[in-house]
Amino acid sequence: MSRFRNKKKKGSIGSFFYIILFLIVTAGGSYGYITWFEGDIPQIKSTKLPAYIGRKTNLSFVFFDRKSGIRSITVSIIQGNKSQKLFSKQFHKSQSKNIQPKERVNIEINPGKLGLKEGTAKIKVTVFDHSFRNMMKGNGNELVHKVIIDTKAPKISIIHSERYIVPGGAGIVIYSIDDTEKHGIMFNGVFHPGFPLIDESEKKYISYIALPYFAKNIGQAEIVAEDAAGNKSVKRFAPIFKKPKQKHDRINVSDGFLSKKIPEFEEHYPEMKGTMIQKYIFANSKIRVMNNKTIHDLCLNPGSKQLWSGRFLRMAGSGKAGFADHRTYYYKGKAIDKQVHLGMDIASTRHANIKAAGTGKVIFADYLGIYGNMVMLDHGQGVFSLYSHLSQINVTVGEELEKGNILALSGTSGMAGGDHLHFSMLINGIFVTPIEWWDQHWIDVTIDGPMVDAKF
Repeated sequence: MSRFRNKKKKGSIGSFFYIILFLIVTAGGSYGYITWFEGDIPQIKSTKLPAYIGRKTNLSFVFFDRKSGIRSITVSIIQGNKSQKLFSKQFHKSQSKNIQPKERVNIEINPGKLGLKEGTAKIKVTVFDHSFRNMMKGNGNELVHKVIIDTKAPKISIIHSERYIVPGGAGIVIYSIDDTEKHGIMFNGVFHPGFPLIDESEKKYISYIALPYFAKNIGQAEIVAEDAAGNKSVKRFAPIFKKPKQKHDRINVSDGFLSKKIPEFEEHYPEMKGTMIQKYIFANSKIRVMNNKTIHDLCLNPGSKQLWSGRFLRMAGSGKAGFADHRTYYYKGKAIDKQVHLGMDIASTRHANIKAAGTGKVIFADYLGIYGNMVMLDHGQGVFSLYSHLSQINVTVGEELEKGNILALSGTSGMAGGDHLHFSMLINGIFVTPIEWWDQHWIDVTIDGPMVDAKF
């Protein structure tokens, strides 16, 4: 009886052993299959792939495989029956199981060196991992992207370019381009965009340019164009620089002016610290810089159509200050600050009607520091007008105004000592003298005449 029990006990232990062994083998096999024969496909990611390949075009890819790791990467370009490898790399899986889960590949394509022709082609990208699937080849992924080989730069022809220009002055350049994605004028380091002269199909464009009041010379004057493939062209022109006369003014700052103005600025700029005169200097300098930056940024996205016509209206009244007047500010006989006046001051009657100088769209109608209550109009194609020190604003942003529409009343808001209008003109964010834009003869000779000639 005891022998039978011992045999039964030994049999049970043996069966249990084989069951455990079976489970271990099964688990090991399952683990091995899952690990060595995993089925996750490696991933290919890239920045936006271009539709065109120019003279030199950069491509960037990122490859991912977090299971068995990347085995191989190949990038080729195919045109007709000809395939050329742009990149090829093999990755060996080490025994320590340190896999290659991620790889970044940057490629520069130079069609000239590769002997590619103008026309269509394909970019083919393949990646495989270290899985044992597919007869040990691994899981694979493929990306095929169609492109157009275009290595010819745009052709630029100058139709009209400004002959004379002064600091604070404006002008136009008219040109034609056969194929372009982005174009305009680089003028002393500032880009002035081009806009269709008639319509896009004509391939004729106009760009308004300006020299800042502080320019000492003309160091750069060129039409630049770039097509969809990234090919770039440059065409230079040579306007003649005319040195302007500068006017210098003395501005006396009184305690009465400070007591009247500083509370207004404290309300909008609580960061001002120190004495009344220290706060004034802060407002006249640092706040002025911030305000001019805001004005510049408002001019970054001009409307594409010319809304204005004829000379811009000048408010009736006497001129109190001119454009680019160099001012020195004195307090109790001591010079405390220097600034440049970037507009024309005109005084009429108290709370005089302020009219839109030209047809345009309201892009700003609010309080802005030294300018006080201010309105800005976009007249299209980079031309803007500014009205400040207003006592009342009668328009809202987005409103379209005809020349002569009343937009506000004059006042003393901002850094103004008496009731007047501060009027400015800007070209792509650069302050220019309004005197040119008030002059019909200047409009005829500088803008309207060349535009009419260029349309034929």
